[in-house]
Amino acid sequence: MTIGLLKEELPERRVALLPEAVKTLTGMNIQVIVETGAGINAYASDSDYEAAGASLMAREKVFESANFLIKIQPPGMNELGMMKEGQVFMAAFNPMVNTQLVKDLCDRNITSFSLDILPRTTRAQAMDILSSMATVAGYKAVLCAADNLPKFFPMFMTAAGTVTPAKVLILGAGVAGLQAIATSRKLGAVVEVFDVRAAVKEEVTGLGGKFIDVEGATDDKAAGGYAVEQNEEFKKRQAQAIHDHAVKSDVVICTAQIPGKRAPLLLLKATVEAMKPGAVIIDLAASSGGNCELTKDSETLVHGQVRIIGNSAFPAGMPSDASKMFGKNVINFLKLMFNTKGEFNLNWEDDLVKGTCVTHKGEIINDRVKSIINS
Repeated sequence: MTIGLLKEELPERRVALLPEAVKTLTGMNIQVIVETGAGINAYASDSDYEAAGASLMAREKVFESANFLIKIQPPGMNELGMMKEGQVFMAAFNPMVNTQLVKDLCDRNITSFSLDILPRTTRAQAMDILSSMATVAGYKAVLCAADNLPKFFPMFMTAAGTVTPAKVLILGAGVAGLQAIATSRKLGAVVEVFDVRAAVKEEVTGLGGKFIDVEGATDDKAAGGYAVEQNEEFKKRQAQAIHDHAVKSDVVICTAQIPGKRAPLLLLKATVEAMKPGAVIIDLAASSGGNCELTKDSETLVHGQVRIIGNSAFPAGMPSDASKMFGKNVINFLKLMFNTKGEFNLNWEDDLVKGTCVTHKGEIINDRVKSIINS
């Protein structure tokens, strides 16, 4: 089996495997070919890959020679056209939204794996790219907010008087939200946190944040730790609570998302218009509609005197460590399908392998994706 590592197109600066990850694969007797320049934007040179045991090839040759292709972003139409029947393709392509891509992969008889639908179990934690990249996003979101805020984050006692600390409101206490709490607190901000899942309250307070309680939330244990849709009565109480805290905040960081659905709308236009002049909103849910009513994906806009930054791609802005984390997740997942002799085996009895597989032999394998496409 030969694994081919593909270069990402800008603005994506990460790479799915750094040389250290390639070295692990070659140590497993797996042949690795790398597209020339694949790691350059993540500060990994071609010579680094060669030293790790990989062969360098032009893009077309990688598609021709590899049995198993790996990248981060979904394939474009040009890449689909270069794939061969029976090849294996792995990326993070959001198959519950990109349904046409799923159909195209089926039509081309490509066995595909989408790492962003990996089942959320204890055993899967070492392979969970969503958690890894959310850690990066939560950290970078706070730094971005601090850079754009026209005041300090920490409290200062100076000869010119006392500077009060910034007040940060974080919507969603998943991995990104928890990292945002930790980073905000390290910078000296006062942090308040909203989440529909009461189970995260202890984690929030443990990191130094104040949990905002809104009674009556639906908490579905079958959702694997994700947030779920709430009833209308709760949404009204939630909206008022968020409004009351947001208008007193200097920064709002939005992280709430629901897999396969539009991100919940939590920060309304009227709330933004009532916020402090100079306040900053960072919306990490921008690519799935945004938690803020005014968010535009991949854009920064100013409404009144409030800056709204819609950015779901913060990990691409930290390509070295983000690539390292992503690659480690990939290696741990590949170990489910390759033995130490480099032999490839699809074990359909493994819930992680089956749950992450989207298409195989012209059929849709993943039940959630299948139900969406057939609905």
